[in-house]
Amino acid sequence: MRRLVLLLTLSALLLQGCSLLRRTPEPGAKPSASLPRGAPRNLDSIPDAVPRKEPRSRYGNPETYEVFGRTYRVKRSAKGHIERGIASWYGPGFHAERTSSGEPYDMYAMTAAHKTLPIPAYVRVTNLENGRSVVVRVNDRGPFVGDRIIDLSYTAAHKLDMTRKGTALVEIRVLEPGDDSPPPSIPLPIATATAATSTITGSSTAIGVSSRFLQTGSFSARANAEAMRQRLADSGIRNTLVREALVGDRTVFRVQVGPLDGALEADDMIERLRIAGVPDARPAHE
Repeated sequence: MRRLVLLLTLSALLLQGCSLLRRTPEPGAKPSASLPRGAPRNLDSIPDAVPRKEPRSRYGNPETYEVFGRTYRVKRSAKGHIERGIASWYGPGFHAERTSSGEPYDMYAMTAAHKTLPIPAYVRVTNLENGRSVVVRVNDRGPFVGDRIIDLSYTAAHKLDMTRKGTALVEIRVLEPGDDSPPPSIPLPIATATAATSTITGSSTAIGVSSRFLQTGSFSARANAEAMRQRLADSGIRNTLVREALVGDRTVFRVQVGPLDGALEADDMIERLRIAGVPDARPAHE
């Protein structure tokens, strides 16, 4: 009898230990891709970007460009730009991928994507929900989802305490070299001091993003890409493909969804992907 009681007790402890190990993904986290090797141990110690004079990038600064059927005009100057709206972030699925500026995306650097600010530009981003503030360097285009105004790197989003939720109400304010303007102290109603985008008609100039596909991840092994493609199929998302590409000196396998017919279908697909556990899908770079 004592042996039976002991065995039952050990079994109960083992089952409890197993249940503790089955942790559900945190909201806003990307379960489809683990953090790349060499991740900094303390993200809070990574310094903000420091505004400095830089020439406009050779890439990512066309007069106009088109994504998902919408045409955007790049601003001639970033000076004085202030904007309020929703910020999002993108992470492991795009680490080391090419940005619109041609630079590799570093999810641990203090960078961001914006639809119309010239590349590069420096902006202070303030989370109006908690008062936290960071300075980032804009080197990419996006986000092209709903009313979101800026896409932040993983580290910038972490420092603003928005990775769990995935989005946050923010103010962005362009900074010039030597500008140390303090962040706003009192949250105000959403207002756009300078229009974020200008939708126009006419010809567009490519900036290296496709207007028909969303990218959900990038992997060094084809097996991992195929596993993600199967997971999406199990969620009812079947118009997917795996594309092989060369990034620097390494081969990657990109999981993409499409082709998509316009911005409305793209927004709908992004929501479906979010529900499927892929919160940071974005237009695929060519």
